[in-house]
Amino acid sequence: MSRLSQCRGPARQRGAIGLMAAATLSLALILMLLVVDTGRLYMEQRKLQRLVDNAALEAVSRGGNCLPGLTAASYAGQSATRNGFVTDANNVLVVDCGTLVTASSGLRTFSVDATQAVAVKVAANHTVTTSFAGGVQSLFSGTPLSLNTVLYASAVAAQPQPTVAQLNIRSNLANISTAQSSILNPLVSGLLGGSVNLTAVGWNGLLNTDINLLSYLNQLAINLNVAAGNYTQLLNTQTTVTQLIQAAITVVQLNGATADVITALGQLQVAAINASPLKLGDILQLQTGTTAAGLDANLQLLQLIQGVIQLANSNSAVAATLPISVLGLANVTVRVKVVEPPQFSAIGDPALAKANPLGPNRIYVRTAQIRTMLSVNLPVLSGVTGLTNAVLGLVGTLTPTLNALLSLNLVATLNSVGCLLGAGCEQLDPLLLPSPEIDISLDAGGAISYVTDYSCPTGNTGTKSLTAHTITSVADLKVGKIDPTNAFSSSAEPTVTPLPLVDLGTVTCHKILGIGSCDESTHVQYGAGGIAIMVNTSVAQNTQDLVFSSGTPFPTPPNLKLPPSVISAAPTSNIVNSLASTLAGINLIVYKPQGSNPLGAIITGVASLISGVTTILQPLITNLVSPLLDPLLNNLLNGLGINLMDVDVGANMTCGQTGKAYLVI
Repeated sequence: MSRLSQCRGPARQRGAIGLMAAATLSLALILMLLVVDTGRLYMEQRKLQRLVDNAALEAVSRGGNCLPGLTAASYAGQSATRNGFVTDANNVLVVDCGTLVTASSGLRTFSVDATQAVAVKVAANHTVTTSFAGGVQSLFSGTPLSLNTVLYASAVAAQPQPTVAQLNIRSNLANISTAQSSILNPLVSGLLGGSVNLTAVGWNGLLNTDINLLSYLNQLAINLNVAAGNYTQLLNTQTTVTQLIQAAITVVQLNGATADVITALGQLQVAAINASPLKLGDILQLQTGTTAAGLDANLQLLQLIQGVIQLANSNSAVAATLPISVLGLANVTVRVKVVEPPQFSAIGDPALAKANPLGPNRIYVRTAQIRTMLSVNLPVLSGVTGLTNAVLGLVGTLTPTLNALLSLNLVATLNSVGCLLGAGCEQLDPLLLPSPEIDISLDAGGAISYVTDYSCPTGNTGTKSLTAHTITSVADLKVGKIDPTNAFSSSAEPTVTPLPLVDLGTVTCHKILGIGSCDESTHVQYGAGGIAIMVNTSVAQNTQDLVFSSGTPFPTPPNLKLPPSVISAAPTSNIVNSLASTLAGINLIVYKPQGSNPLGAIITGVASLISGVTTILQPLITNLVSPLLDPLLNNLLNGLGINLMDVDVGANMTCGQTGKAYLVI
């Protein structure tokens, strides 16, 4: 047998199984060590992930934010402590607030923004002993071995987005002509107290520009040094018109507004330098707790500016007086005052509004109440064909009667010892058109709309709808004599008194045998009768439900930021025709002599003659006053964003999610 064969024999391979067993056991021990050590790290990582998940959910569920106070960081820290996580140099907890951004690919990411609390991110670092695998890796890689490994975990939680609805009540202006701009300029100048001279292009630029409400409020908060994201405080902070317009300028500039829009806003800002201070919350209603996502809606820039101007004027005692040439009304003084500012936009959760439509969580809008007073110079009446002859005919007809009455009165007084001794006795003191002006007061506005119901589709069933209960009570008309000093002093209605056209008053005279004087200060208005004019009426209101729904002839309310669906709530009657008819049917008031008047028994026979003369005066007065409504309603009020023919209500609604706070990333 050769030497080689001897080496390969069984005797020489004795113990090989033992070596293989030892190697296999060693490998098994190493793998077991890796499994146990990796499992330890996995369990530590899983525990850390559960901890940040719970912390993020609690921070959101408790309404945490990143504003000063008991914030999201405090809520998250309390949750972590309860789960055994003690923050120190080796255990770090970081909390951020922000928003969720969904890319075009559908990937959702977290964007840090301390002013928002749409979502809360909680991240934690936890230091543990380095694993065996880490040591082996360091051995073969040549890197220094660290005895500790830092684990990292993060979670982003958010509240389910609530359903958010927005109502707007607005003008249906589609274009502002040069003629309308010539009315708006002096009107806005009077309301603000400064000079405004915008072109039609500038006005149309404001009309056709939208401004994002969320961006506007955030910019305003920066300008006013209000805590970011505290919109309730922001809306209740007193500010100025110039600051509100400056915030709008900044926002629209960033969005690429045209030079005409920037110039128009700049002119309005200069004109408003002395305007009364105000609070934005008086014209813009945000339901308490409305999230930033709910504020991400658009407003018409002109509507925002109009609301601010009207609010400033309502806080002021000044009424705008327009030049005679503005409305083409010669010998007419026009005064305009905002009695109640508009509340042109409201945003909130329709579920809360439905539970109590007029409660604290209402979604409610209204138009401005504008008080307009026209003072018509009565000498204009002399230019109306037939009026002079009619008045002269009236006086001429009454003169013989009055003279006869005076003669009878003289005979009677001659028999009176008192008059013979110079004591006082009554005598007629007729006055024709004693007041130089006739006043017309028109309170326009008063339309309101608020959410009463809504529905959102569930799965593939149901429809998206929003119901707005709308009431239009548009105009109160007064004609007669109105004190301009008190007419605009408060929101109370002005007091109207009859305007004398013919005043057959009486005075006390001191005469002996017809010789003496009369005391004009003792004039008793209508003591022996007369004719006056007065109107005090209102247009009846109309109530209806406007339903925005795919199941009705009206459009479905689109999501916020999209152009709203608009429904016109037409009143039951044509407002302009109704008011014109009211003026066309003016009734002149005929006063009979006062009962205690010693001339009363004699003058009573003249009452029928006075009544007959009213048929001559009435159409002449009507023809003068009634045409004033057309330029007033069609030009002036439309420029203020008020349309008496109808009320435009716009609606948006974004259906939200259901459930509790949930993890989004």
